[in-house]
Amino acid sequence: MTTPSRTGAATRTRTATLSVRAGAGDRRAGATRLRRAVRRAGHATREAARWFGGTVTAAGWLLLAVVALGVAGGLGFGWVEAWVAAAGAGTLLLLCVPFLLGAHDYGVSLALARDRVVAGTEVEGEVQVVNRSVRPALPGVVDIPVGEGLLDVQVPLLRGRAEHRAAVTIEARRRGVIRVGPMTIARGDPLGVLRRELAWPEVREIYVHPVTVPIPSASAGLVRDLEGAPTSDLVDADLSFHAIREYVPGDAYRHVHWGSTAKTGRLMVRQFEETRHSRVAVLLDLVAEEFAGDDEFEMAVSAAASLALQGIRDGREVLVASSAAAREGEGRVRELRRHADRDVRSLLDDLATVERHPLAMPLDALTRLTRQGFPELSIAFLVVGSRTPLVRLRAAALAFGSGVAVIAVRCEPGAPPSLRSAREAQVLTLGALHDLTPMMARGVLG
Repeated sequence: MTTPSRTGAATRTRTATLSVRAGAGDRRAGATRLRRAVRRAGHATREAARWFGGTVTAAGWLLLAVVALGVAGGLGFGWVEAWVAAAGAGTLLLLCVPFLLGAHDYGVSLALARDRVVAGTEVEGEVQVVNRSVRPALPGVVDIPVGEGLLDVQVPLLRGRAEHRAAVTIEARRRGVIRVGPMTIARGDPLGVLRRELAWPEVREIYVHPVTVPIPSASAGLVRDLEGAPTSDLVDADLSFHAIREYVPGDAYRHVHWGSTAKTGRLMVRQFEETRHSRVAVLLDLVAEEFAGDDEFEMAVSAAASLALQGIRDGREVLVASSAAAREGEGRVRELRRHADRDVRSLLDDLATVERHPLAMPLDALTRLTRQGFPELSIAFLVVGSRTPLVRLRAAALAFGSGVAVIAVRCEPGAPPSLRSAREAQVLTLGALHDLTPMMARGVLG
């Protein structure tokens, strides 16, 4: 009697299971290979599109459209003219292809004579193009973005290891920061159908400083004495003698006036007037509607820079401030921006970047923040536009209190220079920047 074999059934079951698993594995592997193929095809398509977008110009796309439409017209309607147009456009495309052959092996550098200039001047530079290959390089064009503009430098046919130098001139007409770069060198056919570019990511910056005028150092009511000027506040020790008073506990014996002590029989000491150093604030209004135009604002920046520079050169403690810049989506800014005031170069670099803004902090708020943060000021210059009302100037001056002399410099191109004195401040009107020198030479605070 034979017994059924369980081993055979188990073997068939395992074989079927393995077959099902192998089939599922093959399907998964096939799906994986398909996804990889789709990704590679997509990547190749994107690269081809990028190559065509960067190589074929508008004229090239026009020729491609003529070829496509010509073939469609020839096949669909049998037009001989369509075949002729397609053949002509295709021939032009083929003739332009050899101009792109060969690899770029250039070295491009830009040298600038200066990276800091005054508005209204020019910057001289030189572009150097080196063919680092041993093979000749076809002619090309170096494109140099300069701010919103573009400089083109033609590069001739270069032999192996040869170089080409070309002088360039960058106009710095207005105050600001000019970005130069990134440079690209382009090579293409004479018809401008195809074009290949190679970019250099380096970007240079040119700081265009505001125009300034000289101001006499012993003017504008600035303290003449480098050691400071006496005030009406009385102290026990300083440089400016005021009077003799009776000794009180805590007074220094070095200030005892022995002659008066001998006459009165009581210990007498000297009393002094407090001496304060000249601490100057130059505040620039940035509210856009307070200025009649760009030229007026540029005059204001130049006037503020001239006042601040003279204070720095005279060794004064100078505070140069304006409203902080408003970021997108914010309301009106209530923050003080203190500009670099340690040296002339840093200050001019900082003032090259200031711009007026409709949401800038009002002048009276600017003066209040300045007074809170820097209470020991002696003189404050408020540089404003022609549309700033006198009421606002008075409110801004009152924020400093009676211990600070306030001079409002009002910029109005074309207006006759004038000086008006009010209880809160003196208002100096400038019709041109060069009016600032003679007006300050008279001694505004006289």
